Amino acid sequence: MSVHSEIKRITVPQIKSMKGQDKIVCLTSYTAPFARILDEFVDLILIGDSTAMVGYNMENTLAITVEQMAAHAQAVVRSTQRACVVVDMPFGSYQESPEQAFRHAAYILQKSNASAVKMEGGAFLAETTRFLTERGIPVMAHVGLMPQYFNTMGGFKAQGLSEEMAERIYQDALAQAQAGAFSIVIEGSAEALARRITANVAIPTIGIGASPQCDGQILVTEDILNLSGPRIPKFAKQFADVQATIRDGVKAYADEVRANTFPTLDNCFGVPKKNA
Repeated sequence: MSVHSEIKRITVPQIKSMKGQDKIVCLTSYTAPFARILDEFVDLILIGDSTAMVGYNMENTLAITVEQMAAHAQAVVRSTQRACVVVDMPFGSYQESPEQAFRHAAYILQKSNASAVKMEGGAFLAETTRFLTERGIPVMAHVGLMPQYFNTMGGFKAQGLSEEMAERIYQDALAQAQAGAFSIVIEGSAEALARRITANVAIPTIGIGASPQCDGQILVTEDILNLSGPRIPKFAKQFADVQATIRDGVKAYADEVRANTFPTLDNCFGVPKKNA
């Protein structure tokens, strides 16, 4: 009789326990094909609101909806067995009040069966983080450069470069950790600041344009595979050129269709087999 080993999904407490231990590997995904591939290699998959820009070619992340995020999260959860799955709360779905945040977070988790949500915001959002975690919704915090606040930040600019700004972000991180967040994404921030936060909070920090000293790292998958267009952020690195492979495959298909060499009878139905 064969023995089948059950693959267990990495839990929020397991991610939290990785603080200061193994590096936490995180990437984004919003479709089933990518999620299936990522699941073998990463600890955490984030359905980021970057889906708006990467998946829908929107100018920024502000227009994507709760319903869209939940639908993409469904696809990722259904296509994975191992990775912890976290979903971004989109702009306007949580800033109004803790009660509003709970309603939308509960909707996303109920629809998708994901493990947690992520919210952008520091000390001002700590009450909301506490409200959600006390009611059974794990929260990943996000400080530093916060794309949903690019209008008030004056664009996608590095944060924490001045002493005053660095101290404010540091206090934001402390407030989120004390409020019950299980991890903190630090984006686009001064390396020394990210290192300081990592050394002084009891939960894992996940860097993206932050510091090698963070407990884990996250990037947009399309950025590392040359699928996001001509501009790759400074904090990203291209690890493969999947665009070139896709282009070669599509060109080969187009050439064969135009040359009438595809399909052949081998690709058709109801064709009598040739005699051996």
